[in-house]
Amino acid sequence: MKVNVAIDGGQSALRLRVLPTGATGVGSGYIHGPHATDHMLEAIRGAATEAGLAVPGGGARPTVGVVALGLTGYPPAPGAAEAFAAQVLQLLGADEVRLTQDMVTAHAGALPDGYGVVVAAGTGLVCLAVDRDGSWHKLDGHGYLFGDAGSAFAIGRAGLRAVQRARDGRGPVTKLAETTLDPIAYYRSQTLVDDVARFAPDVLRCAAEGDVVALDILAGAAADIAETIEAAVKKLVGTDPVPVACVGGLFAGAGEQLLDPVRAVLSARAHLVPAAGSSLDGAERLATAEPGPYTALTVIQRKQ
Repeated sequence: MKVNVAIDGGQSALRLRVLPTGATGVGSGYIHGPHATDHMLEAIRGAATEAGLAVPGGGARPTVGVVALGLTGYPPAPGAAEAFAAQVLQLLGADEVRLTQDMVTAHAGALPDGYGVVVAAGTGLVCLAVDRDGSWHKLDGHGYLFGDAGSAFAIGRAGLRAVQRARDGRGPVTKLAETTLDPIAYYRSQTLVDDVARFAPDVLRCAAEGDVVALDILAGAAADIAETIEAAVKKLVGTDPVPVACVGGLFAGAGEQLLDPVRAVLSARAHLVPAAGSSLDGAERLATAEPGPYTALTVIQRKQ
């Protein structure tokens, strides 16, 4: 029996699902740097093995049909996406590989009808608006240095800055400073972005306990997310309400603690709705059905 494979590759982890069996595997997340492609391939290999898809020495495995991947580290250089898709094709022995950005799989999973806005927030943050005619607009997703406003990294970084300011006496006293972490040590980490993002839950916890500094950080993140949503909604034709789904690990962990302040500052046209599914569900949709409005795909097929 041929199986299809869905892959969601984020900055913190890579998840793989075998279809229709539902078997899953997990690999490490995206890392920045010259070896990012090799790292992603190894993560896919490990996740595939864990899910019961033996990948002997990277050789072909003819039982795999379509592989659909949505990746944070979508190769941006000309020809790089095709080259990477071809490597995945060989690694899993697939008939076809459909490669796209993680924002596309997030949208496909959250809004099955294809119309509306999806904000995917985990370590980073990206927003995709898809109109009724299939045209789409990407907002943010510009990375931890120049974008990802309101992301777990942004919250974590603001929290760690508050820690250092409090310890120096340059900023207000905060429960955040009770951490044993040494933020300066992160400069030497190869997983700096993920490390910083992992402090976001501490900020959320302290905010829930009433810490003023943490509450200010959360309010700032909510305002940034709402600003991105409003800009996305304005990209879509008409004046009717637009469904907006918020997905990803940050929203899953924070829930209404983050959604409430976002909702409070949105215009009436932006209508928050529950996501129908996850990014991995979206990758499954792209692996098992026609792409529909999601035309931003790199497709590589095995030569007959």
